[in-house]
Amino acid sequence: MDPHLLRTYVTVARLASFSEAARTLGYTQSAVSQHIAALEQDLGAPLLTRRPVTPTAAGERLLEHAGPLLLRLEAARADVVRMAAAPVPGLTLAATPTALGPGVLAALPADGVTLRVLPREEIPVAVATGTADLGLLDGLAAPSDPLRLPDVAPLTTHRVGEEPVAVLLPAGHPLAGRPGLRLADLADARWLDAPGAALPLAQLRTATGGGAFRPALRYDGSDLRTLTTLTATGHGLTLLPRRTATGIPGTVAVPVTAPRVIHRVELVYAGTPAGAAADLVASLVEGARDAGEA
Repeated sequence: MDPHLLRTYVTVARLASFSEAARTLGYTQSAVSQHIAALEQDLGAPLLTRRPVTPTAAGERLLEHAGPLLLRLEAARADVVRMAAAPVPGLTLAATPTALGPGVLAALPADGVTLRVLPREEIPVAVATGTADLGLLDGLAAPSDPLRLPDVAPLTTHRVGEEPVAVLLPAGHPLAGRPGLRLADLADARWLDAPGAALPLAQLRTATGGGAFRPALRYDGSDLRTLTTLTATGHGLTLLPRRTATGIPGTVAVPVTAPRVIHRVELVYAGTPAGAAADLVASLVEGARDAGEA
């Protein structure tokens, strides 16, 4: 399939309008219609109904393939450009807020750094497509198990941190005095759904083999102070790395005793880093190795 036609189709389906897609892509409406007709002829199936503009069953299936295909093409272009181009001064690091521990922050260069806090699922994409030189993402994992990353491009990963996790509770919570907690026993508790700041509820469900873990409140930001204040004022529990959860006014951090899970941080990059990116990779990987040996 011609990727130009595929990109046009995805844009029309997303905007539900031929005219809006033409305006977005810089084509005439006639050219957009021709692109869709050519793609439908190539595949031998109608992809869109015209009034209203919605994907057919075949079109819906094509959309499932189109996103990863176009992303891999963009990643391939970025990889080749990265190899051919001279190193760009400075460093762009994409990270989740809970991946930015003291060791990472201390290792950052003194200047020339752009730090972008992104949702977990966007970090591999940013690295693959060249909008970030390096990525730091984290998640809940069994000890020594790698994180599961989307297959967006050939990426290199290194473990750069592991630590226990804790449930953050309001200070007056009935379980605040416990020495440890089992996640399965908290499946029906009130939780904060904060995928951009805390460990996602979906990872709790996976770790415990199910369970409701219903959100009492959703927080779409990435500020950890706001998140912990929501817990302190009784809006819901949250799961955090023990270091992050400790010592927050109005809360108690209780270690998770079962299942055996840890907070894992991984460094992600594409190709061969150069300049400041290479220096940071070496520093973080060496630091993780020294911590493991200790």
